[in-house]
Amino acid sequence: MTARRVVAGVDSSTQSCKVVVCDADTGQVLAEASAPHPDGTEVDPEHWWAALSQATRGGLLDGVEAVAVGGQQHGLVALDERRAVVRPSLLWNDLRSAPDTADLIGELGAQAWADATGSVPAASFTVTKLRWLRRREPANADRTAEVMLPHDWLTWRLAGSPAGEWATDRGDASGTGYFSPATGEYRLDLVDRALGHRPALPRVAGPAEIVGATPAGTPLAVGTGDNMAAALGLGAGVGDVVVSLGTSGVVSAVTDAPVADPSGVVAGFADATGAFLPLVCTLNAARVLGSTAALLGVDLEELSRLALLAEPGAGGVTMLPYLEGERTPPLPDATGSLFGLTGATMTPANLARAAVEGMLCGLAEGLRTLESLGVKARRIVLIGGAARSRAVRAIAPGVFGLPVSVPAPAEYVAVGAARQAAWALSGDATPPSWPVATALETEPSDTDIERGLAIRARHADVHATVHG
Repeated sequence: MTARRVVAGVDSSTQSCKVVVCDADTGQVLAEASAPHPDGTEVDPEHWWAALSQATRGGLLDGVEAVAVGGQQHGLVALDERRAVVRPSLLWNDLRSAPDTADLIGELGAQAWADATGSVPAASFTVTKLRWLRRREPANADRTAEVMLPHDWLTWRLAGSPAGEWATDRGDASGTGYFSPATGEYRLDLVDRALGHRPALPRVAGPAEIVGATPAGTPLAVGTGDNMAAALGLGAGVGDVVVSLGTSGVVSAVTDAPVADPSGVVAGFADATGAFLPLVCTLNAARVLGSTAALLGVDLEELSRLALLAEPGAGGVTMLPYLEGERTPPLPDATGSLFGLTGATMTPANLARAAVEGMLCGLAEGLRTLESLGVKARRIVLIGGAARSRAVRAIAPGVFGLPVSVPAPAEYVAVGAARQAAWALSGDATPPSWPVATALETEPSDTDIERGLAIRARHADVHATVHG
């Protein structure tokens, strides 16, 4: 009888570190653990290492034959010539570089950035944080001899912090603002433009490459960004649009060809397999539901029940849920807005429904932009904390105008990292085939689609009235 091979995947996210141990052949999750990260938009990377150490204590990784890390994208880990951290990492959700973003776009033009990197910089991108560092902390900028991304740094720590060249993958590199998914090359001139000099950058390894080993000898796969790992964990293919409703809202689609969008709405990322992952990200997703529930004095389950009591369209009540500013559209200083309130429409049910519809409408507009760039969408794959909401599951098919599949709850970023580890361990040309259990499949009716179009149209009209 053949002994079972096991691999591990790590999801080092904004809020926590999650680790899963999986059967390398079937993907069955055999064990999992997690530990929290501190709140905030900047953090000492040592907290990521401490959380990973806490999550894996007690021998969770004993017997594991390969490990990979999926990490939050865009974070700036600035290191000095001895690879000591120069300052706390600025995370993707730190928007202090918004003025620097505008400066960088103004210097080259949006089209030039899209041509060079597939994306127009957003305040979340690493390149804008480099410019902020140069402008606001010039001494730290001068000390910066090397730049890593969060998943690069954590993989390096798992390897025992070795000297010498380190590695990243094309998926996570494509979110920096200084890498071209189309050519597979860094644009060092853009790094120089942002920081004022050219620090060392990790080499870009192959999708299934082993880049090192832990001190105990366990192979380390290259790892990737969290969105790329989630797509890998879901087995997403061409035609699948993954909508993730977590702290941020993400719409991404696997494509065979690179995408470049000079409007800046779509980020033309690479994926973790050698293909591409054009993506739209909003800052406000699950938090919209949480904040609305707090306003109404109810829990999330009751918010969902209330939303389903209201008629589609929430009686004309429309929410623009820019509670933390917004990345897409680029409105870092925006606040949330409610329209259509009257004595008759200002009910808890309508407010609850408006929150769900407002959150989904922003993501549906992102999907429309992807489609305008040639993405062919055949279904929505809905994941993330807010995908557990009955109201979200019921309303999403009409708003998106597509069938919606809700996979069984799982830590898909960590599972995707584990699948990459299994791929690297196998030496095969393609990732192993791991089945994904489905919790719900919903096909919208013609009436659902018609109502969804009306809801999106009203949302767009209100947005145009408020923000032009």
